[in-house]
Amino acid sequence: MTITGLKRTHGFMHLTVFLTCFIVLTVGCKQFSQADLVLINAQIATVESSPEFAEALAIHKDRLTAVGSRNLIKKYIGEKTQVLDLQGKRVIPGFIEGHAHFLGLGQAKMQLDLTRAGNWDEIVAKVAQAVQSAEPGEWILGRGWHQEKWHPQPTRAREGYPLHDDLSRVSRNNPVILTHASGHAIFVNKKAMDLAEIQRQTADPPGGRIVRGSDGEATGVFLETAEELIHAAYRKSRQDRTAEQMEAETIKAIRLATEECLRYGITSFYDAGSSFQTIDLFKRLADEHALGVRLWVMIGEENDQLREKFADYRLINYGDYHLTVRAIKRFMDGALGARGAWLLEPYDDLPGNTGLNTIPLDVFRETTRLAIEHGFQVCTHAIGDRANRETLNIYEETFTAFPNKSDLRWRIEHAQHLHPDDIPRFGSLGVIAAMQTNHCTSDGPWVPQRLGEKRAQEGAYVWKKLMQSGAVIANGTDAPVEDINPFANFYAAVTRKMANGQAFYPDQSMSRMDALRAYTWNAAYAGFEEDFKGSLRPGKLADLAVLSQDILSITEDKIPDSQVLYTILGGKIVYQHSSLVRDEEE
Repeated sequence: MTITGLKRTHGFMHLTVFLTCFIVLTVGCKQFSQADLVLINAQIATVESSPEFAEALAIHKDRLTAVGSRNLIKKYIGEKTQVLDLQGKRVIPGFIEGHAHFLGLGQAKMQLDLTRAGNWDEIVAKVAQAVQSAEPGEWILGRGWHQEKWHPQPTRAREGYPLHDDLSRVSRNNPVILTHASGHAIFVNKKAMDLAEIQRQTADPPGGRIVRGSDGEATGVFLETAEELIHAAYRKSRQDRTAEQMEAETIKAIRLATEECLRYGITSFYDAGSSFQTIDLFKRLADEHALGVRLWVMIGEENDQLREKFADYRLINYGDYHLTVRAIKRFMDGALGARGAWLLEPYDDLPGNTGLNTIPLDVFRETTRLAIEHGFQVCTHAIGDRANRETLNIYEETFTAFPNKSDLRWRIEHAQHLHPDDIPRFGSLGVIAAMQTNHCTSDGPWVPQRLGEKRAQEGAYVWKKLMQSGAVIANGTDAPVEDINPFANFYAAVTRKMANGQAFYPDQSMSRMDALRAYTWNAAYAGFEEDFKGSLRPGKLADLAVLSQDILSITEDKIPDSQVLYTILGGKIVYQHSSLVRDEEE
């Protein structure tokens, strides 16, 4: 029909040109049918309704060409096609880290790792060792401590936190900042407090608190926005560094974070809050084809800065689908471990304290208005039941005020502790619950003492209730708050088993397919990216992972031992397990 129309309208010469183009396109299609990479003899979970499973797939350039049977895929194999015979290994879409901190993940690799410290004495010993190799006056940084996981508990403590005396004794001349696993509290020594000019009369900032002893003196613990009192002194001490030195340090963190992601089959990373300066660096690296994973970034700047720069920082699929910036990050409250989560009723283990609201509600309302007017999603950290309620209330107000705006996919990050009345509101409002299943099993042993048994059972980490209400759950790890390891997180989703072997209200567990979907398609949907990632379908980006074990069928206890054999991003093998490299060399 098209050829006839051209001949009648434009004459024979144009028909000749058209036929020449047709021949070229046909040859191009023939070349396209010869895949660059083919996977055969695999167990492929497509995370699509049809086919749900397949045994082979073909990739050309950065896209999936075909997914199906081995016979179907055979025709895509040419002389230059690389063929991987996976001998029955499980293939899944690349994991999408639905909420974590990209620079924080890399920076954590450059600090003292306190995640496995069994008690306060071990932490003090680690700092003492670091002092031996530190320059005089050099800041010593660490991350990952959690007072609820220590055995035994410190003998001298305030609100469960130790006093700074032991830390100050082993590090008299080196200021120390040790960040809580949640990131919502820091522990510092006397030298750090002196540099920050912390005194008895230093006031608590709005949305933060300095933990004090009975004498009114600071104990060394700074919660939520009070952390900035110390961080300001740290930044001041480093202000003489050159721009080149600062950038080199940031690029090192990016490299370390990228390596960690690819080792675990993570091909996309939803970064939970970066500055304009960091986004500028991401953009430059994308221009240089130097971003090793696909980043989806939430802007962590204040309203005044947003208003000035909105137009310059909305980036969709920039750098060949390696960088998207379309969301704003806000904090409604703190974390449960530090008793900063904002609750409707006081903490069971600290009567009179309902946590902290870390942003004035009117300021937050302005953020939502700016976002909806400029086409940005809002991603709000809310852990306590009151924080979640206030966030939902303001989201609903904003949606009502802008009735012509739809399919907004605004998110609540964490959504850990909900009042039963607010659970159905996620589904009815179309609000994404961007949750981290490993928080459940990590926090579970002490959640009932914070909330009480009734509140914990009704509203703590209620994945099943949220899904039944119609809400979409996107999973992640919140790294470096928790380990980036997706297998530990997947295990938490399907078992809710804590380190003590007990399950935390197991009726709220996910099925294995629900857990996989939350880590792939759902996470993509939560960022408007489901059309080109999150499942294995022809035409989508060829981002996938080959696993050592079938996490969909092996016994539950074996899931955490799973490893990634290959990570494929944009059709390229970007990670290969060391055992495979040895096999090839032999």
